[in-house]
Amino acid sequence: MPEHHGIFTQYDDVWLIDGVRTPFADYNGALGQVSPIDLGIKAAREAFARSGVPAADVGHVFAGSMAQASFDAYMLPRHIGLYSGAPLEVPATLTQRVCGTGMELVLRAGDAIKLGQIELGLCVGAESMTRNPVAAYTHRSGFRMGQIEFKDFLWEALLDPAASVTMGDTAENLAKKYRITRLEVDQFAAESFARALAAQGDGFVAGEIAPVKTEIFALEGYNARGIRLPSKLAQVERDTHPRPSPADQLAQIKPAFGGVQTGGNSSAIVDGAAAALVASGEYVKRGGKRALARVLGGVAIGVPPEVMGIGPVPAIRRLLEGVGLKLEAIDRFEINEAFGAQCLAVMRELGLPRDKVNVNGGAIAIGHPLAATGVRLTLTVARELARSGTRYGIASACIGGGQGIAVLVENPRAAR
Repeated sequence: MPEHHGIFTQYDDVWLIDGVRTPFADYNGALGQVSPIDLGIKAAREAFARSGVPAADVGHVFAGSMAQASFDAYMLPRHIGLYSGAPLEVPATLTQRVCGTGMELVLRAGDAIKLGQIELGLCVGAESMTRNPVAAYTHRSGFRMGQIEFKDFLWEALLDPAASVTMGDTAENLAKKYRITRLEVDQFAAESFARALAAQGDGFVAGEIAPVKTEIFALEGYNARGIRLPSKLAQVERDTHPRPSPADQLAQIKPAFGGVQTGGNSSAIVDGAAAALVASGEYVKRGGKRALARVLGGVAIGVPPEVMGIGPVPAIRRLLEGVGLKLEAIDRFEINEAFGAQCLAVMRELGLPRDKVNVNGGAIAIGHPLAATGVRLTLTVARELARSGTRYGIASACIGGGQGIAVLVENPRAAR
């Protein structure tokens, strides 16, 4: 049998021009009743406005969303493209790689550019965790006596029936394997919150956020869409989950899965969207744009479902092997904090120093709107490279079901 090393792609001339996201708002909070389609439209419109890139230049819309969070969910990629200004003739696709969806969008755009199919791709991940449905899948033919059954889609989606484990169980498996204690996980979470608050305080995170307000998205010849916030709320301008969370307070929260993981040291459940513009080098030069980062390559790879959280390890190793870089050459990592123990296991296995990982906080503090997360991670690591004047950054995530994904970007102003 052949030895499998996942899917590795290297790019010579693919660029991340810019990107933006909505604030990530707590479950059942300010964005709880907004369709992910409209969150995606908002993020896409802001990406065009901030970058100065004409929406008319888009060659393909790459969109992602995990939950069927509105009755028009099938239209999500197409409506994000149309209502953000992409030409009527430009096609759109929906991509799904669970928690790695956002990074997959960037890689799909890179592939299309590498193949010469497009010069500019719009990548949008949008997720309403709040609007995950209460669903029934077996009642189309009617109800049998005593067998009416509706379930919480969001809760049930946390179970992997192949291995009979919840996503939280996979983190507990890693905690046992790597001998990670509850204290270590709470301390890691406390630092995530502290870093996120610092990034809010110094203005760094505001640089990637577009405030959301009640507004209409008009499209000539078609029905308007839009966002309506709760009454008396003028706008949402910052992530709502970061808060002072010292380790001794986190230690008071009961375990959620019988071990080290709790609601305080796991990724926050939030709603939000993120958009990025990915282009060819020729497009960047022709338009005189100052790209944020060069996309050098990416990897998607499988791991055992029962330890899905370790996915970033083989993904990062394969990515570095493919591009010919050593781990020490990477200046910044954005690794999704699905669970504190999971992220600590990845860091321990790779030997990553804490001062290179999630320096502006991670999903424990900021939140994890599934399809939007990978776009945020890629955008954040690129922006952090620009701020710190460093060269290489990797965004990576574990993926429910047993996968890992990683994307390598380079700061062009630090390249030698």
